[in-house]
Amino acid sequence: MSEVTFEVLSPRALERPGPDLIDAWIAAALVRVDRMLPQFDTHFPAPSSESNIYGPIDNVEWTNGFWTGMLWLSWEFTGADKYREIAVQNLASFANRIEKRINVDHHDLGFLYTLSSCAGYRLTGDRAARDAGIAAATQLLARFDPVAKVIQAWGDMNVPAERGRMIIDCNLNVPLLYWATRETGAPHFAAAADQHLEQAARLLVRPDASTFHTYYVDTVTGEPRHGSTHQGYSDDSSWARGQAWGIYGFALAWRHTGKQQYLDLASRLANHFLNRLPDDGICCWDLIFTQNEGVDRDSSAAAIAACGLLELAQALPLSDALRETYEAWAVAIMKTLSEDYLAPVDGSNALLLHGVYHMPNKAGVDEACIWGDYFYLEALMRLRRPWSPYWA
Repeated sequence: MSEVTFEVLSPRALERPGPDLIDAWIAAALVRVDRMLPQFDTHFPAPSSESNIYGPIDNVEWTNGFWTGMLWLSWEFTGADKYREIAVQNLASFANRIEKRINVDHHDLGFLYTLSSCAGYRLTGDRAARDAGIAAATQLLARFDPVAKVIQAWGDMNVPAERGRMIIDCNLNVPLLYWATRETGAPHFAAAADQHLEQAARLLVRPDASTFHTYYVDTVTGEPRHGSTHQGYSDDSSWARGQAWGIYGFALAWRHTGKQQYLDLASRLANHFLNRLPDDGICCWDLIFTQNEGVDRDSSAAAIAACGLLELAQALPLSDALRETYEAWAVAIMKTLSEDYLAPVDGSNALLLHGVYHMPNKAGVDEACIWGDYFYLEALMRLRRPWSPYWA
């Protein structure tokens, strides 16, 4: 399988920004988080905005953990109690949700509980938060099919048409299983994560280092069936957010397993992604499009990719030239997001504009997406100081 290459952005052409500039970006982001606090103290932002304004929802969506993660990051940035108090209040909501099984029959439990309960336990020592995280990991493990060796993304596991469907997004959900093994000493959580990642690497990544969004595995024979898309342009295109999940997820897989194959794979996916960026470094919603000729960008995918590139750069040896290259690309992306994609203070309650939630369903197109806001904050944290991600 040949290595995918791209024209290298010279690190000298865009040096890592100094702490003063990063602090200015952080301050601007926190102004926008503060604007959200009164509306989202007992509620959560909807997955995507309408006319750049998030509506309030209860703790029922797959995206609710991103808001709590934003609060924890804001508290780590500042030490201000106003963020911690709402985040702690959120913990009770997440504990109630997993106890009562409120919309938890899907694989997004990692998005929900890694950034809320697990991060809360890490930062505050709250044992109830730890218990909720372990309960969520147990629920996620129940979606693992031992024949297909994948975590089924969504759908009834007893319905043949739904069975054995994995999606690239789950690369960011499996860290919850590794966390659960570390916390409990029970190896079966990590064992399922290992098997799922092996299948993801084998089946979701094409020879040119593009990715399928979703792939079906036969749950009777264990044989691969076919790849397709759910949110991308076509079955054989590469949905930008999925590619970003792959970059970050396989880099995290290396962190959790130490397997070089995942670091190499994350690098190949990053090269494919970077090779297809428009001039300003912010991807179109699907990588089949390489310029913005009437095609919507996805700032949320760009923010995820920035985090993945920084994770990848941190993992590479100091002697590896790609370490500086990936960091330079992450800086380029963050510079554009900070200068051209930040929501106005008036007329919005979001951080980043021009995201895409679900293009085929025409949902959240050219809107803010709450996960984009979270990953933008996380990337700022990574740029500002050495930091262990909540996914670690």
